[in-house]
Amino acid sequence: MFEKILIANRGEIALRIQRACREMGIKTVVVHSEADADAKYVKLADESVCIGPAPSNLSYLNIPAIISAAEVTDAQAIHPGYGFLSENADFSERVEKCGFVFIGPRAETIRLMGDKVSAKIAMKKAGVPCVPGVEGALPENPAEIIKIARSIGYPVIIKASGGGGGRGMRVVHTEAALLGAVTMTRAEAQAAFNNPTVYMEKYLENPRHIEFQVLADQHGNAVYLGERDCSMQRRNQKVMEEAPAPLLNPRLRNKIGERCAEACRKIGYRGAGTFEFLYENGEFFFIEMNTRVQVEHPVTEMITGIDIVQQQIRIAAGEKLPFRQRDIQFKGHAIECRINAEHPYKFTPSPGRITSWHAPGGPGIRVDSHAYNNYYVPPHYDSMIGKVIAYGDTRDQAMARMRTALSEMAVEGIETNIALHRDLLLDAAFMGGGTSIHYLEERLAERNKDK
Repeated sequence: MFEKILIANRGEIALRIQRACREMGIKTVVVHSEADADAKYVKLADESVCIGPAPSNLSYLNIPAIISAAEVTDAQAIHPGYGFLSENADFSERVEKCGFVFIGPRAETIRLMGDKVSAKIAMKKAGVPCVPGVEGALPENPAEIIKIARSIGYPVIIKASGGGGGRGMRVVHTEAALLGAVTMTRAEAQAAFNNPTVYMEKYLENPRHIEFQVLADQHGNAVYLGERDCSMQRRNQKVMEEAPAPLLNPRLRNKIGERCAEACRKIGYRGAGTFEFLYENGEFFFIEMNTRVQVEHPVTEMITGIDIVQQQIRIAAGEKLPFRQRDIQFKGHAIECRINAEHPYKFTPSPGRITSWHAPGGPGIRVDSHAYNNYYVPPHYDSMIGKVIAYGDTRDQAMARMRTALSEMAVEGIETNIALHRDLLLDAAFMGGGTSIHYLEERLAERNKDK
């Protein structure tokens, strides 16, 4: 096992990794920007290294600075968390070449799954159901593009092969708008991802977003840890997640989960990963794989009792998974609310100093956050300042506990989206379960129309 791990991230995930390491008796090195010098996780680390000024490209995306920090502190492995460099194959490769262990998949696996076209081809070969479409990148010939769209049937969606985070996507409802959408998406993909390749799929009108958590070791073992429903989204950004997914047939859950695990075995996957699907009319359609720990991993931990971050570390150290699929039991229900420093309905960022912070507690409540009284929320990074997770024996109990937790939670000095979460937890459609990925935006549009 490692004696010292460098955490190449910030915020709540840096603190989450630090806690996992401390429980395992592993020392931690935290790298940070000048803006994060006073953060809780920096103070709690065994060692810390400032790697640059506030802008991400000069600090958290600065590969030479992170490698140098690992060298001067004698760290043995680097955990990338999520975001930043976590799915950067060049970073993974550089880490390994410099003699450190990257706590995540191999570089070639990240490249395979990071390219949406190659990922879809690999998943089809592995027997994972995919969204109807044409294999490979769209051709340059306009007539061929029109022919492909007609064969799939409108509406279609144009996606950037190297995209992510909700960027590089356009829905096309008519042939007249097709070629312009392709041109714009290619330009956006080149600017955002330095890769103009785009592909086309059938656009599902009213799907849910359901994802499967997997763990795979270096010895050919792979398991799935159930699924999460992440359909409560705004502009393709998740707001609230829960596990297990409501109203899902257990046989179908097991069928798709096993296919995901088998896909991991076929591509030689290593570490924690998430298969993301659109789910509509009783069918699953693969859209992408995230080759890292997810923001929403706590809800899976709550219903399985498995520490996903610790398992990432153990896998990277060469250990075998300590359990098989038959050993994994799903119990109860968990819901997670992402707490962001932003206006609850305008969604404008609200950086600044937190003058008062009161986190909730009670049975079944978990709070993952790096925030505290007098903490300054910098304007340079993602607005998420924490996550509240509620667990219950049933979905109704989990929701009731979350309502109580959010009524207790108090954050002053900045705006947060707590009010939005409180409203959603009283929403009849959400309470019934099974809302689509479009539901929140439609609800917000209705709210604005009424004003």
